[in-house]
Amino acid sequence: MNPVRDKNSASSVQIEAGVSNGMNRAERAKKIVAYLRKAYPTPKSELAYKTPFQFVTAVILSAQCTDKAVNKLTATLFKKYKTAFDFAQAKPDRFAKEISSVPFFRNKAKAIIGSAKVIQEKFDGKVPKTETELVELPGVGYKTAHVILGDLYDVWEGIATDTHVKRFAKRFDLTDNSDLKKISKDLEALIPKYDWKYVNNGLVLYGRYVCPARVHDCASHPLTKLWPPSALRWPSTKH
Repeated sequence: MNPVRDKNSASSVQIEAGVSNGMNRAERAKKIVAYLRKAYPTPKSELAYKTPFQFVTAVILSAQCTDKAVNKLTATLFKKYKTAFDFAQAKPDRFAKEISSVPFFRNKAKAIIGSAKVIQEKFDGKVPKTETELVELPGVGYKTAHVILGDLYDVWEGIATDTHVKRFAKRFDLTDNSDLKKISKDLEALIPKYDWKYVNNGLVLYGRYVCPARVHDCASHPLTKLWPPSALRWPSTKH
């Protein structure tokens, strides 16, 4: 079977008509999450860190960059910078040079140092434990806030949508939106709150190691078997 992008093709229409009858979005989401719970029972980011603010830093660095590249960079960086105080004292130009191996390093340097200063001045040097407080930090939005809350504090008050979550939400027809936060809200409406913690890390790991973004034959993949029409759906992650 050769994957195709045109979901309006005769073969695609035939498959969707034959398979999706009787399975709405909530039911598809339930089946997907049941698999993720079993395959990835302990949600945990693959970003390396030892202190809470190092994790905040790693998450900011990981925007439009692989975890592998971030971990390679931070293996050295985190020997020098450990706490929010350390990062707050960093010289902007020097720090930007130290992280120049990742995309948008100047903006990320500004966000990291700015976040460290806010945490020092407003939160007594401790990474906040609520979304409302976290989004006050430069470079931290809805997605980043919920990644931080989940990994650091085991608090799952929202579903973080990154490029992996976005493409699977669209491939499995769980959303009509392209905006990351709107996709998060769609998924949160479909999935019971007690299962939210399995979604982001589960789909990230599944996308990273089982079903990558490039078009390929994935009919035998576990999630595709749950809803075969997804084998013919390859939405762009760029819009």
